[in-house]
Amino acid sequence: MGRRKPPWTLCLDELPYLVASDPSLPSRLQRWIDHGIPKRCLLVLAGSSTRMMHSQFLDRSAPLFGRARKILQLEPMSYAAFCGACELDAAEPDSFEQFSCVGGLPRYWEFVERGADALALADALYFGFAPFMEFEPLRLLRDEQVLGPNALAMLEAIGRGAHRPSEIAARLGTAQTNLGRLQQQLVDASLIERELPWGESLRSTKRVLYRIDDPALRFWFAVYSAHRSRWSALTEAQRRKLIHDHASTVFEDHCRGLFVGAQRYWDRDIEIDIVAPDPEQDDGVLVAEVKWRRLSATERKREHAQLEAKWRRTVLASRHPRVRFTVLDATVLRA
Repeated sequence: MGRRKPPWTLCLDELPYLVASDPSLPSRLQRWIDHGIPKRCLLVLAGSSTRMMHSQFLDRSAPLFGRARKILQLEPMSYAAFCGACELDAAEPDSFEQFSCVGGLPRYWEFVERGADALALADALYFGFAPFMEFEPLRLLRDEQVLGPNALAMLEAIGRGAHRPSEIAARLGTAQTNLGRLQQQLVDASLIERELPWGESLRSTKRVLYRIDDPALRFWFAVYSAHRSRWSALTEAQRRKLIHDHASTVFEDHCRGLFVGAQRYWDRDIEIDIVAPDPEQDDGVLVAEVKWRRLSATERKREHAQLEAKWRRTVLASRHPRVRFTVLDATVLRA
């Protein structure tokens, strides 16, 4: 490359695999970056393993630590991008239920067929003969080099509803203190997400919850793993309800993404779907309830009243007097 006239760009894709085949590569790249790369030339290093890329650039003992001028972490693509790529009507609830089965990773989108619905997609991708997603969690764990049987067991526990560290430890039959390192590995690999209620300090550990953020992986554990042995015995209505219930959790995430700084809030027997800084008034707070169906005017009014009553029972109510309440339903998809 030194013989080529600048400017030029060199891109090395799947860096972790290259490093696995040649462990000296990071040190050689370090020397080249420090002493040999010409001016006005760009070196791009890419990889699909989040945890391994972090170890190459964010670990202080790594040769490439501090050498990256910019680190870009690509996020899953949006629901709008999914509908555009698959030629689906974004305002249709079934389009969103299909999105909830595949999430924002385009590699899964090729299974979306024109004219098919969410149930047909789930059957093809998860429940058919030798389905594509059958061993997907194991592949992801292997790619991220998160090894050991407890990794899959922890994802299974979280995917089936154990979100508190104590609940996860109980499902795995071990002490909570034994799981901290594994939880952090799964967080670093972007396989689970550490969640705190809105307004809680990031340093807090008492109210932390863990959840699976990716819709497809969440579907794998909550629907596929939990029901695969009896899927064919379920009625069509029962299967559609399982997909609908899963889509409702993804729809909550979608609605939170509409507001900067939005998070859930929970405290004992109270849970609020969205709390966020109000974009329409300074020092104000937006509080929202999310329902994955189209509400009538009467239902919307009732949900609004229940949300206000729920908010008054929280400790946040006395700290934030300027509050705007709203109820979001499936008509949000039309926006």
